[in-house]
Amino acid sequence: MNKMTRAMLTLAVGLACPVLVQAGGILPADVSLETVIPAGQLSAPLAARHAGDDSGRLFVVEQGGAIRILDNTGTLLATPFINLSGRLVSGGERGLLGLDFHPDYANNGLFYVNYSAGNASPFPDGTTVVSEFQVSADPNIADATSERVLLTVRQDFSNHNGGDIHFGPDGYLYIGMGDGGSGGDPCNRSRTLDPDDRLTAGACLDDITVALLGKMLRIDVDTTTPAGSNELCGAAADGSAPYGIPADNPFNGADPDSACDEVWAFGLRNPFRFSFDRVLGDMLIADVGQGTWEEVDFEPLETPGGLDYGWSICEGSFLQGSQNNDCTTGVLPVLEYLHTGGRCSIEGGYRYRGPVTSLNGLYSYGDFCTGEVWLGQEGSPGSWTSEVVFNLMNSSLTAFGEDQQGNVYIVTRNEGLLRFAGDEVFILVDGFEDPEI
Repeated sequence: MNKMTRAMLTLAVGLACPVLVQAGGILPADVSLETVIPAGQLSAPLAARHAGDDSGRLFVVEQGGAIRILDNTGTLLATPFINLSGRLVSGGERGLLGLDFHPDYANNGLFYVNYSAGNASPFPDGTTVVSEFQVSADPNIADATSERVLLTVRQDFSNHNGGDIHFGPDGYLYIGMGDGGSGGDPCNRSRTLDPDDRLTAGACLDDITVALLGKMLRIDVDTTTPAGSNELCGAAADGSAPYGIPADNPFNGADPDSACDEVWAFGLRNPFRFSFDRVLGDMLIADVGQGTWEEVDFEPLETPGGLDYGWSICEGSFLQGSQNNDCTTGVLPVLEYLHTGGRCSIEGGYRYRGPVTSLNGLYSYGDFCTGEVWLGQEGSPGSWTSEVVFNLMNSSLTAFGEDQQGNVYIVTRNEGLLRFAGDEVFILVDGFEDPEI
């Protein structure tokens, strides 16, 4: 994509006066929130995804292990698409944390989940498990016996599990891994690339897979790795793995003392939610901060990987825990906010590419504790501004979701599932606006 095309697609939206929370010019006057699933019908929802199969369904992930279906009539089906509660441990920052569908799901029926292994699992308690499943003959019911475990990663502590998974525009599966937990990354997972240098003292586990913590991973689910010598940290003892490594992964084939081949980026604390811009292909990572700053990192489509996002030296664009010292390590965030007024944990959303014209190009994100919802706007390339546009107090905002049309949803525990709505609509044709008449 050339610079002129990118500039044309990064739309300079003409915005009307903002409403509801504060002046500033980002929230369009026609935009409001509408309830899609009322409060009380979902149990601890954490994500909302579409299958890309033109069915009009939305799949809602519940932390306890169920995936619920909102069908194309707006009905929440009583029977879950799948229920994995018997395989996982749920509570705190663990549970069924991620879901995405194969880019060719309409033909192969394959989907992928990220969950925390429970006592009934063959893996140690709390281990991150990334698995593939197959839909059954009934399109609304998955085959729970079809699990193919792709990757397991041990966790030093119970928090900072990451958990989000997305297929990128390149067709590869990206997996967000937290730093293993506790506070301040005591095992130095986010900064340790060479697995031979991993810390193993005290509560820091002596397992090669911990070298994948604090990283963004990128794997090829359509190939496998044969037995033999390689630099995969998630492989079996004989070197084989049920996934492949893209040839252009930044550490693939590098010096064996460099990093695990699965690693795409490092220096992350807890990338609980990230997403891809469905038009431009850029990645936006909401990395949960510690006690001072929450941040959004921006990775353009053309980035070759290997970026350092700064943790645990940096928290946001500041040295960890600081409000007055600039950080010069790694890639600085494009958006950040301070822990004031009860703010505690960022929940990343999507860059809007749906049917409401006035929202096009705006990025949504929110805070779990305050229920505040921000919209971020890119001015010149790489330069962003944002403002709080809604305040869903006491909602326990946990995530955002996106359907196949590009509508963006706000996922909450106490207010149900909400959707951005507006008056002006358009149809996307090959990524460009085609006004609906």
